[in-house]
Amino acid sequence: MNIQQIALITYFNTGNFSGISDQENDDLYNYLTQKGLSVSYQIWDDPEVDWTQFELIILKSPWDYFDKIDAFYTWLDKLEQLGCRVLNPVQTVRWNADKRYLKDVQDKGMKIVPTVWLQKGSTFNAGEAFATLGSEKIIVKPSVSGGAKNTFALTPADAEAKTESINELLQEEAFLVQPFVEEIKTKGEWSFLFFNGEYSHTVLKTVKPGDFRVQHFFGGTIHTPEPPAALLEAAHNIVDNFAQDCLYARVDGVEINGELHLMELELIEPFLFLATNEGALERYYQAVLEHLQIPA
Repeated sequence: MNIQQIALITYFNTGNFSGISDQENDDLYNYLTQKGLSVSYQIWDDPEVDWTQFELIILKSPWDYFDKIDAFYTWLDKLEQLGCRVLNPVQTVRWNADKRYLKDVQDKGMKIVPTVWLQKGSTFNAGEAFATLGSEKIIVKPSVSGGAKNTFALTPADAEAKTESINELLQEEAFLVQPFVEEIKTKGEWSFLFFNGEYSHTVLKTVKPGDFRVQHFFGGTIHTPEPPAALLEAAHNIVDNFAQDCLYARVDGVEINGELHLMELELIEPFLFLATNEGALERYYQAVLEHLQIPA
């Protein structure tokens, strides 16, 4: 096997993410190196890195990109100018960084959670949002965000107290408003994982009692049931339309009336739940080999 340098992109860790997130990175690094690949973790905004030395640059865990979005876009531009091979592709990553990509998904006839879009510089009107979405609880979050940053769960009773804060944030960036989907509390949120467009595995995330965030670092619980065929088919359809060129893709959605409604299509730095499925690391490795054009 020819030795080709691979960069697994990460970030400067300030303690925002830990536990199983770090463990997945360690497990992946160890697995790929044991298979004979020359892999190193590189911090995406480290100015000392020579990106031209890498055959592949894989965006594994740049988990602070949304905090430094302008710098992140500039870095992507640089990689493109240098002719670097990036996974997932730079054009796809730019599209996926702003949740307004959900409009494109909806335009293709696929179901998303109902959404009200708030442009940068606009004003949040809680009454209109509740009426438009027909919900007694709404979620307000930035169009460019991650890890539940600047995310508000509001009822009509507490919306007034939060409106000023939301309007201040709206002066800096665009937001979106969605109904709180009760099925997330009662059924959980599905995540379907794909490598090179092929289905790998599924997890079902449930919230901690009293919370609305399914992320494991907020106390969410992870399960591994067999997914209903209709939901998996819908997830595959989303990947076929929007992530065919991607090493990895995670489709997050919720089941409403037996149909998958997309919450997010994660194509930048998703946690991949590799430890939840026995063959997931091997499938990831085989997918990388395809991009390196190395026989298995």
